Amino acid sequence: MELQNAKRIFDDAIRNKYGVGAFNFVNLETLKSILESAEENKSPVIVQCSTGAIKYAGVDTLVAMCKSYAEKMTVPVCLNLDHGATFEDCKKCIDAGFTNVMIDASHLPYEENIEVTKRVVEYAHSKGVTVEAEIGVLAGVEDEVSATEDQAKYTDPKQAYEFVKATGVDSLAIAIGTSHGTVKFKGEAKLRFDILEEVEKLLPFFPIVLHGASSIPQDMVKLAEEYGATLSGSCGIPEEMLREACSHNVCKVNVDSDLRLSFTAGIRKSLAENPSNVDMRKYNLEGMKLIKQVVKHKMDNVFGSSNRVM
Repeated sequence: MELQNAKRIFDDAIRNKYGVGAFNFVNLETLKSILESAEENKSPVIVQCSTGAIKYAGVDTLVAMCKSYAEKMTVPVCLNLDHGATFEDCKKCIDAGFTNVMIDASHLPYEENIEVTKRVVEYAHSKGVTVEAEIGVLAGVEDEVSATEDQAKYTDPKQAYEFVKATGVDSLAIAIGTSHGTVKFKGEAKLRFDILEEVEKLLPFFPIVLHGASSIPQDMVKLAEEYGATLSGSCGIPEEMLREACSHNVCKVNVDSDLRLSFTAGIRKSLAENPSNVDMRKYNLEGMKLIKQVVKHKMDNVFGSSNRVM
């Protein structure tokens, strides 16, 4: 199957009230693990790269890997640019073969965000590519994206409505209390479902995206720490909150930190238990097994996307 843009995936998800995982990858091992799990669980899937991942591996290499795997699959696969900061970032990925791009101009003044986003939408749509944008600012640090708690701000639902109508975007990331990184909260987790519900009323049947939505599974934290990792204070979004979000119009749920954590835990364990091993394929496999385990759990028990493709 060829790589898909997000429209078909989101249309089914919003109609049937489930979420689709958007999983970040940086190399063959993470990509292969995500896609194998999607195929085995009969789930649509979005795989995505940040600009940092593109600098690390090269845009053409990442696209070629995705196309090579996707053409052998029976479930829809969308390749997304995560947090493109400029029109040029997005154009580069569209021209290379990405099928969805996110333009994140949320740090700019509102009118400039509209202007940049409209330009990306016009170019992307002319190439059959769908576009995600963002209103509001998430706290936390992940790859090349960062904001302090003081800089973070919730999405204004009326502004979100106006933004979608002004730009023609295909999906919108909103800020309701999720956060980038492995330490998402100080104290009790709280998501502003009142904001989500108001956006849903103003934009019925419109795809909403949650960034910074890793749950930071504590079994993976414990395993990584057992073999030397320092992850003090790591905590994520409670899974019951993510399930509730997916029962609304949240069609795309971003997951990055959970995969980094599980892959690292597997490799640490393998190297500690097999100190003479210098075959990276063997220790990478241990990390890949844990990524697949985490992705399957998300699809089965959190997003509800398993067995949606028959």
